[in-house]
Amino acid sequence: MQLQKLIYTEENLQLINRSFLFGDAVWVSFFVRNGQLIMAEESYFFLMASMRKMRLNIPLSYTLEFFQELFQREVLDKGIQNGIIQLMAYRKQEDKPLPKSETAFYFEIEESEDILVVKGNIELDLIKEINVNANLLSNIRVHSPENIYAQIYAKENDLDDVILLNPNKKIARSIFGNLLFLQDNVIKIPKQTEGAYISPLMENFVTFIHKNKLAEIEEAEIIAFESQKAEEILRISDEKGVHSVSKIRNKTFENIRFSEMVQKWAENFI
Repeated sequence: MQLQKLIYTEENLQLINRSFLFGDAVWVSFFVRNGQLIMAEESYFFLMASMRKMRLNIPLSYTLEFFQELFQREVLDKGIQNGIIQLMAYRKQEDKPLPKSETAFYFEIEESEDILVVKGNIELDLIKEINVNANLLSNIRVHSPENIYAQIYAKENDLDDVILLNPNKKIARSIFGNLLFLQDNVIKIPKQTEGAYISPLMENFVTFIHKNKLAEIEEAEIIAFESQKAEEILRISDEKGVHSVSKIRNKTFENIRFSEMVQKWAENFI
């Protein structure tokens, strides 16, 4: 079966815009599963929060209903069953003073398998040459030269992703998402104050785990060595979906309990 990829741009798209020139934009994901938009409110409120943090002007037309109707018309009605909508909101390049610049958006979606399943195993390693900050903008998806550097490093070293540390040498996140470390009955997650992404997808999963008492959730400051002590590691990415970590350096990890948890989580949406 041929998978679709759709791209949507507004009619007044400027090819030379501040996103192109300066990376002046934010990315937020919306999720399509079984031909329906799921977690729409969580994603929408995260979009609004991300835009406010980047001091983007938010048009009055940018309501939840506006985006729901847009995605229904441009994505769901065109047959997309499963996928992740990557929406970018950015400042236009105009003659107006910077704070008053108008906002535009663009999105794309590539049809994929069910986003609420573990898509496969990935191999990681630690990168020490660079670190990521832990401030107001570190938790949202904005232009990050550290991510670009790390992606090239990963490709050159036959890795799927890398673990990024903050300036205090604590685990912040990976290139594409957040890491969850399972040991005994505790799932440790790096704190947002350590540089972890805010993730509607992960927050929904963690809330489900907590409500159903499948494990204890602990937001923590995690040193790099602790990644080697975990029994299982999961990466949840608003951009890539859910993957289990099979290897970090010479240490291999199982994927049994997290797979069971993700399966129960997915069944909760049926």
